Amino acid sequence: MMRAFVTGATGFVGPHLVSHLRAAGDEVVALGVDIPLVDVTDSAAVRAVVEAARPDVVYHLAGLSSPGASWSDPGEYLRVNVGGTLSVVEAASATCVGRVLVVSSAEVYGTLDADVERVAEHAPLRPVTPYAASKIAAEFYGLQAHIGRGVGVVVVRPFNHTGPGQSDRFVVSALARRIVAAERTGAPTVTVGNLDPIRDYNDVRDIVAAYRLAVEKAPVGEVYNVCSGRGTSVRDVAQILLALARRPITLEVDPALVRPVEVPRLVGDSTRFRARTGWSPRYSLEQTLADVMAWWRTHDGDGDGDGDHAC
Repeated sequence: MMRAFVTGATGFVGPHLVSHLRAAGDEVVALGVDIPLVDVTDSAAVRAVVEAARPDVVYHLAGLSSPGASWSDPGEYLRVNVGGTLSVVEAASATCVGRVLVVSSAEVYGTLDADVERVAEHAPLRPVTPYAASKIAAEFYGLQAHIGRGVGVVVVRPFNHTGPGQSDRFVVSALARRIVAAERTGAPTVTVGNLDPIRDYNDVRDIVAAYRLAVEKAPVGEVYNVCSGRGTSVRDVAQILLALARRPITLEVDPALVRPVEVPRLVGDSTRFRARTGWSPRYSLEQTLADVMAWWRTHDGDGDGDGDHAC
């Protein structure tokens, strides 16, 4: 059992993580849930809440998480994602926290060489978006704190993850919501953007299980991919979702939904992480997509906050 402090607990991934930690028997202090929310870029405020919580481990999930939205305000993405990580790592160092999980993103890899089927941690970092650049800076600060001062930082690079409750700012949840809306209205089509990108889709419930294993078992001062290793195109995801629809619906490409810059393929190699922790995914893509559809059928509003590194 561990006493855990969680930032980003009010977003998409955070509630899943808090639920998983409590089910595992951990004591959890979730920022914005168990104690009042503070600005993670406010170093003094963050240090005060971490000192009061007295955790054994810190899970740092808070941050801005939309690669597409980062183009419109790159300065804010750097301020929040880098400044927030600095505040959290410094607070953990000052209060002698044993482990700090810094959540980065597979987006840091950017466009892969044509001959790379699955990207491993030693691959070059080629950020395409301001969001990706902010995550590189954040994880490098965490690693510097480990190398320079011995802070017990572990960095994870999760690949695309989705599940019940994700915001429709992200492609899987957006498609599911549009299909459910079409079921209700009788619309014959739903709009989509680029169907060609291939991604490594994971269930958020598998991702949070990996996070706990990372702080429990993974050696500190290292970076780990968290992913299935299986590539699936947006087109194939859309077809699975359409097969789950309660009436026939077809797709219609909307040029306004196509990103101006798109990484064509991003699939990961999690060999290192699996060897260190014994983690493996439990949820199939089909089950995950069915659960996302079921969630939207009972929710008329938007899903919650961040996707922490979903595309």
